Amino acid sequence: MIDITDFEKVLNYTFSNKNLLKQAFVHRSYINENPKLGLSHNERLEYLGDAVLELVVTDFLYKKFPEKDEGDLTAYRSALVNAVIIGHIAKDLGMNEYLFLSKGESKDVESKARLFILADTYEAVVGALYLDGGYTPAKAFIENTIIPHTDEVIRKGLFKDAKSLVQEKAQEFLGVTPSYRVIKEMGPDHDKRFVMGVFFGDELAGEGSGKSKQESEQAAAHAALAFKKWIL
Repeated sequence: MIDITDFEKVLNYTFSNKNLLKQAFVHRSYINENPKLGLSHNERLEYLGDAVLELVVTDFLYKKFPEKDEGDLTAYRSALVNAVIIGHIAKDLGMNEYLFLSKGESKDVESKARLFILADTYEAVVGALYLDGGYTPAKAFIENTIIPHTDEVIRKGLFKDAKSLVQEKAQEFLGVTPSYRVIKEMGPDHDKRFVMGVFFGDELAGEGSGKSKQESEQAAAHAALAFKKWIL
């Protein structure tokens, strides 16, 4: 039996409303199989948390890099809040252990889809913290988990326009022009998430997820760069 209050130790925060924290871990698929849970899925919390996350990261980057223009800051932010990075952070925090998933989703532990579920759950936890305790605990959680990756993102060049870099490298080393295709669409119409693949001919070189096809293509391009070892 999952004891959701154990995760409060990870957060270093005690919820007044425990159901908010529990709801943050409830995936839509679980509700379909357990309609009498008494809680909704986490998509509204994710929506709120996404906005709080963007504000905290934007505020941090604005103050840390006073010499950078809005274009550079936007690129840094997009790299930091990338679903793949957040998914791995959520996994390292042990969020996998607390997820409420359907029986089918529960079996799919190591898939990329699980990584995206974890990223959404991270944002839902941010939303729950914000509703329960206000901006301060939500900000502290983000500062302790995502902000420390800033220097790594910049050092590895993960903020650069990955699609342009992939095209340049693919033509230089392989003599091909990359193409992008939709692999999967997930979520309701108001909160759609796309999984895009970047192909070098028939070879699938990378996949990426995002809330738009453009964002997903950038994530896929980053994955391809790492796969081909074209970035440090």
